Amino acid sequence: MAAAAEGLESREAAAASKDAPRPAVESVDAGPGAPPFLAGNRLNLDLYPEGCHQLLHLCAQHHQQLLQVEFLRLSTHEDPQLLEATLAQVPGNLPHLRSLVLKGGQHRGALGACLQGTLTTLPTGLSALAHLVHLDLSFNKLETLPACVPQLRSLDTLLLSHNRLSVLPETLGALHVLTFLTVTHNCLQKLPPALGALSALQQLDLSENLLDTLPPEIGGLSNLTELNLASNRLQSLPVSLGTPQVLEMPKLYLTSDLDSFPVTPQGCSVTLACGVRLRFPAGATTTPITIHYRLWLPEPALVSLGPHDSLLSGVLELWPHGVAFQQDVSLWLLFVPPRARRCHEVVVRTRRDNSWSDLETHLEEEAPKRLWARCQVPHFSWFLVVLRPVSNACLVPPEGTLLCSSGHPGVKVTFPPGATEEPRHVSMQVVHMAGRELRALLGEPEAAVSPLLCLSQSGPPSFLQPVTVQLPLPPGVTGFSLDHSRLHLLYWAPPAATWDDITAQVVLELTHLYARFQVTHFSWYWLWYTTKTCVGGLARKAWERLRLHQVNLIALQRRRDPEQVLLQCLPRNKVDATLRRLLERYRGPEPSDTVEMFEGEKFFAAFERGIDVDADRPDCVEGRVCFVFYSHLKNVKEVYITTALDREAQAVRGQVSFYRGSVPVEVPQEAEAARQRKGADALWMATLPIKLPRLQGLKGHGKGARLSLAPLNLGDAETGFLTQSNLLSVAGRLGPDWPAVALHLGMPYRELQRIRHEFRDDLDGQIRHMLFSWAERQAGQPGAVELLLQALEQSDRQDVAEEVRAILELGRHKYQDSIRRTGLAAEDSALPGTSASQSTEPAQA
Repeated sequence: MAAAAEGLESREAAAASKDAPRPAVESVDAGPGAPPFLAGNRLNLDLYPEGCHQLLHLCAQHHQQLLQVEFLRLSTHEDPQLLEATLAQVPGNLPHLRSLVLKGGQHRGALGACLQGTLTTLPTGLSALAHLVHLDLSFNKLETLPACVPQLRSLDTLLLSHNRLSVLPETLGALHVLTFLTVTHNCLQKLPPALGALSALQQLDLSENLLDTLPPEIGGLSNLTELNLASNRLQSLPVSLGTPQVLEMPKLYLTSDLDSFPVTPQGCSVTLACGVRLRFPAGATTTPITIHYRLWLPEPALVSLGPHDSLLSGVLELWPHGVAFQQDVSLWLLFVPPRARRCHEVVVRTRRDNSWSDLETHLEEEAPKRLWARCQVPHFSWFLVVLRPVSNACLVPPEGTLLCSSGHPGVKVTFPPGATEEPRHVSMQVVHMAGRELRALLGEPEAAVSPLLCLSQSGPPSFLQPVTVQLPLPPGVTGFSLDHSRLHLLYWAPPAATWDDITAQVVLELTHLYARFQVTHFSWYWLWYTTKTCVGGLARKAWERLRLHQVNLIALQRRRDPEQVLLQCLPRNKVDATLRRLLERYRGPEPSDTVEMFEGEKFFAAFERGIDVDADRPDCVEGRVCFVFYSHLKNVKEVYITTALDREAQAVRGQVSFYRGSVPVEVPQEAEAARQRKGADALWMATLPIKLPRLQGLKGHGKGARLSLAPLNLGDAETGFLTQSNLLSVAGRLGPDWPAVALHLGMPYRELQRIRHEFRDDLDGQIRHMLFSWAERQAGQPGAVELLLQALEQSDRQDVAEEVRAILELGRHKYQDSIRRTGLAAEDSALPGTSASQSTEPAQA
């Protein structure tokens, strides 16, 4: 919505067409002597050099066609005094003006960033524009709203984006016909109660500000249809917002900082920054209700996956659980689509009464690598996006029916009349296994298998009449040339651990392409063609291979801070690209050998040979960092490691080892011993070396000064500095403005393009890579903090700059207090270069 509010020529036309007083003149084309930029009732001077001079010249000539002008666009990249003098001439010469655009941002700086206009106020005489319905003051330097704006009583649309407004005046409530207001990308810390008097307001955009509360009066916006509160500091919404007498369903844009929002009987549409949308239709609830939400990291207790499912999202929890809505609520979950979806489908899975079920899901594409999974939600509980084999289902009536697979047309199930007395639901999934992979796994060149068939049903476990199942013959085999002794029909019923050969127990009817057989109850069925006489063990081996992912384990140390270690587990095909992206900031050993891992399998990392993990985090148990592997999600941990060994004499060489399953009581101290004991089901998976450099020049400083390379900090002890934690906080606030900040930091545009390409699906990764790669180059150099502050201000992120200053100020206070407590400074003295209220301790934000 912010983008829509900033660029809107279409909004001008829409606003100007509303029922406001019309001038008693008609629009005509420019005459022979008219300048080219004066055409009909539009005067576009924003793209012409010296636009103010052009307008002053027309006013001095009392050009008659000025009386017909309804639309005026003027660039604010002019001398402030000239701009003010020009605007003072507008009311007397353009009395029928309906749309006035005084917008900056047309010019760019040396580094490519958009420049704000010079506009800081407006002449009071503009209040005489009685017909003005559209005013755009975006991309300027307004710190207060000009006094003339609330006097424009016909104003329908007001755009104030990308300014420096910290407050809005109470007089804004006088704009009783205002329907569209955007104040995005400003410094608003609070809103006036008079905002609730804008009863005609339909769209309100307050995103990218510093709001931590909203006035209760905002609930009086009875015609509001769209409210954007994204990227603020809100922790809750006023109760009054949940009970407006709205005429249309409002759309509410929030961030993940909020954990609740109100829903009224009139309904609403909510967009969360975490990749979730909800639409409550009118009448979904009979009374106002507060909806809470939370995104959980996926854990086995919260995730239900079938044998061949893959997880595509985190876990969304909505409560009150089990709430009954009068109409279904629409839910959209954002996910990154997997690379391969052949014979697979994406579904939203939900939990109710301790059981999981799949909802009917529709995919909506937003970008080539961004998809929304949309479904109708019958209740509130936990939701996640899953990639599963294509599933087909039907209702079997007493008179019988036919069920076919949409992914494998040769797979069919025929239900004869009388198979059931009561209608029952039946579902079917088909899994394909590549012949090349099978032959390599078994070491048998002629081995082949049919698609793997899973059948399930509701109701009694058995059918009253035999059901006929049709499976395609294995590839390369025909019904007229096969050796019957090599054909095996296998059956598996969970939770049994083995596949049973039931070839001798059924009658196989063979055609040229298919095999048909009859069953009375459902489970998994598989048709094998092999020279082996006992194929149960082979089937289990192939079954596990279908469920396994080949992954590598990585341990990298930060170049400037070797005690910060990044641990990652990722599919083998993603290793090279990931290393290319990371090795500029990290270094370490080669990735581990390939390890096979199940979807959702739990494993952990343990540091050995005198190296411990220094972490107080819920995923760290007795110094061992726990993971859960999901093939389509990032499996990354970043921890600090420590050692109690003496590092002044020599570097410390240790290791990190990865183990399967739950954390054992004792972790082997020597990975070599674990390697010797390794069997088919061994816990140990891989070991990677860790090296801490020797300490230098720190003798006598004690344990607290053991780092040989200081953590990545900007600044110095005299002026204060920012820690890595502070930089992470800054990165989390930049959002899509990061390229402008990077350019103002002096980063080449070519490097920006490279970062965009390498992290093209990860905005957070783009921001962190830009900021930390710049910070590492600045480490130890004076003026780095000031350069960052200037870049933030030049990029219209005064809010982040103020946060940085607050962090530095807090650090200086702490430092000076510590100096005074130790008696190194007098109580009333100030440190050199600081005021009495300043100190220079690094802030730990």
